[in-house]
Amino acid sequence: MENKVIELDVREDLKNKLEPFQKIMSTIAELDIDDVFILHAPFKPIPLFGVLKAKGFEYKAEEIEKKHWKVTFTKRGASK
Repeated sequence: MENKVIELDVREDLKNKLEPFQKIMSTIAELDIDDVFILHAPFKPIPLFGVLKAKGFEYKAEEIEKKHWKVTFTKRGASK
């Protein structure tokens, strides 16, 4: 079975002063082990790293350009 890759860009939401946290949490709720969630944000979303780490995600953040961060979250399984 192929892993899912879901991309979400919250830059416009934040520009319009809309809080994207619920949208992000709804998006990750449907992910399984080894699925990938790619988030586009206008800043490095450091507080989100801890929240998603607690839900089993690893992440890699990269600054694409000023005001555009791409963070790739990968869901990992529990250690055996």
